[in-house]
Amino acid sequence: MEKARILVQGIVQGVGFRPTVYRIAKEMNLNGYVRNLGNSVEIILEGKKDEIEKFAKNLNENKPPISKITHLEIKWLGSYEKSEFDNFLILESSAEFSGSSVIPPDVAICDKCLEETLTKGNNRHNYPFTACTDCGPRFTVIKSIPYDRVRTSMDEFPLCNECMIEYRDPLDRRYHAEATCCPTCGPSVFLYKDEVLDIENPIKEAAKLIDEGNILAIKGIGGTHLVAKTTEDDPVITLRKRLGRMNQPFACMSPDIETVKTFAEVRDFEEKTLISRRRPIVVLNKNDDYYLAPPVSPELHNLGVMLPYSGLQHLLFQETDEPAYIMTSANIPGEPMLIDNEEIVNKLEGIADYYLLHDRKIINRCDDSVIRFRAGDLAFIRRSRGYVPEPYDFSDIAGDTNILALGPELDVTFALLKDKKCYVSQHIGNTTKYETYKYLQEAIDYMIDITRAGKIDAVACDLHPMFFTTKLAHELSEKFECDVFGVQHHHAHAGALFVDHGIDELICIAADGVGYGDDGSAWGGEILHVTGENYDRLGGLMPQNMAGGDLTTKYPIRMVMAMLNEYYESEELKKLMKDKYGDYFKHGEKEIDLILKQFERGFNIQKTTSTGRVLDAISAALGICGERTYEGECAMKLESVAYYGADTCEIPVEIKKHEGMDILNTSKILLSVLENKEKGISVKDVACSAQRAVAEGLAKLGIKVADKTGVDIIGGTGGVFYNEAISKIIKEVVTENGYDFIQHKNTCAGDGSVSLGQAAIAALHYKNK
Repeated sequence: MEKARILVQGIVQGVGFRPTVYRIAKEMNLNGYVRNLGNSVEIILEGKKDEIEKFAKNLNENKPPISKITHLEIKWLGSYEKSEFDNFLILESSAEFSGSSVIPPDVAICDKCLEETLTKGNNRHNYPFTACTDCGPRFTVIKSIPYDRVRTSMDEFPLCNECMIEYRDPLDRRYHAEATCCPTCGPSVFLYKDEVLDIENPIKEAAKLIDEGNILAIKGIGGTHLVAKTTEDDPVITLRKRLGRMNQPFACMSPDIETVKTFAEVRDFEEKTLISRRRPIVVLNKNDDYYLAPPVSPELHNLGVMLPYSGLQHLLFQETDEPAYIMTSANIPGEPMLIDNEEIVNKLEGIADYYLLHDRKIINRCDDSVIRFRAGDLAFIRRSRGYVPEPYDFSDIAGDTNILALGPELDVTFALLKDKKCYVSQHIGNTTKYETYKYLQEAIDYMIDITRAGKIDAVACDLHPMFFTTKLAHELSEKFECDVFGVQHHHAHAGALFVDHGIDELICIAADGVGYGDDGSAWGGEILHVTGENYDRLGGLMPQNMAGGDLTTKYPIRMVMAMLNEYYESEELKKLMKDKYGDYFKHGEKEIDLILKQFERGFNIQKTTSTGRVLDAISAALGICGERTYEGECAMKLESVAYYGADTCEIPVEIKKHEGMDILNTSKILLSVLENKEKGISVKDVACSAQRAVAEGLAKLGIKVADKTGVDIIGGTGGVFYNEAISKIIKEVVTENGYDFIQHKNTCAGDGSVSLGQAAIAALHYKNK
């Protein structure tokens, strides 16, 4: 007979892993014990060698649905004559451990718990906090490790006798389900307006109030949503006015996938993601029968949709016939999502009419994740609830260095590399806002503590010297007495891409709004030859002059003037702007004159190669969008108009030399856009052809660089690669020319994975030192 120690790593804590081990061991008549360690589950077994090996195989095949085994090691401790154990036991978690603990993400309520919630006569009928080891909150309730109830926000709710029996029974699915509870012992939900309202069924009343046109703030698992009905204009417009968010699309929640299909196109891969345990928002195309109120997602061909993931949300939809509710994050623009009851009521005064709240504390904010598919390829727009803090495997990238990476400045996440695992935080947001900057620092402290990272060896950050995250990097370097390691923005984008695909060399097409270049200018349309921690910039878009810097981002007609300035006489350009685009200038003709003088004198002019600015300029030139009121608005509206168009226009794709580098002449593209518009060709067809020209130009630049360098993999990264048409065209052109094309598949194409890329590049640097 043999004794063995099995160490299992991955997401194996707080997910019903120990009772599964217990059940398999009991079924196979193996004795020993199982317990949680900090970064693994330890199993000691006694029995025949082939039975222990069979046990390990069974465990891999029959592990709990939300667990994930990344490593399983059997260490044989030798044979024995006298058994040490006469049973199989589940021991308490060990508090004496080193290493990090992989905390599981929050997942949607499981079918069994939902059935209990919806079944009359069940003791959990209509109870919104029903959970078990297969489902419910994890990351949002945990205070410290190891993950046990006493170290969660559930410690304020002692279990009743019935729940305690379930909690202590290894054969019950609620064995050590740390979030388990019932109406007798668990959190409660209540409706609030000036005071707690005395209502028998607060959730039913909340649905009634929403259906009557009221706006509710509803506290959930990882934050709070603002909720309104979607089948009438007035509630949506009221919510927009109160938030000062007049154009940005709202995410919606529908009761089930069948209802979603009544107003949106749902492809097989999108349906699979929508109904998964992670329950992200998925960006779907509107179908021909789309009937939700136009202000829900104005002037766009798509909208974000999710399905209920908590008991409370399911119960809400039991009380309404509405096909969808707006379910948008409740926060002051640019600030973190609200989680504290008092703060929710105070900060949303004048925005929400009523508040559906509960008394369980949210330890970690966690916004909804957002996903978009491009020709079947998945990309995260926001990787947060349902995925965080599940780490990335850096076994082939990192040495023994602990690295903290702080991301860019907007759409920030941070990343912590420890023990060759890279933990990327939940969505943090816009760090130019004080509350968000403070939230970033608090979240960093929490992640360092929860992973037991201890010493930080380097802090990675963006090259931009004025970013708040860059300044924080220098402060933290003093605190930890470590290096600051700057990473160029688009190199970091490429880093996230090569983490996704397990490679270290590629030609990277980096296309986005802006990133600080290593020459101090604003990059955003670059062809990089990336070799791990190094890169060469070998191609890109034509550098253009921006008059007024950030004003060009807000008012893209300024970018139109910049791109045409070289091809028009001043008076001719002035006449064009005045006659065709006068309404786009806030200060009229005076502003046009001022911009022309800026070009003449070179005053307050910045250079940019941004793809985002080019797409904005095309959008403005076609009369689609003249002012950006939310991130990416002009380009998104261009994409939606182009979605309904046909690629029928001849728009030149001219690649020329500039300072020894191949560049795409984007001014020629814009000139052709204006010429085709003047011919009377429909705006949607010109938009479609213009997008094709930009995409084809980027692809050809990537191919030229690949031809020179001999690299056979070309990748696409940056926010422009959320555009399905552009992504698809680039992929087609690249593959037709014999190259492999890769995109993001488990990371963000946009800035949400910049911190991950920074960590990867810094890890390679210190590993190779």
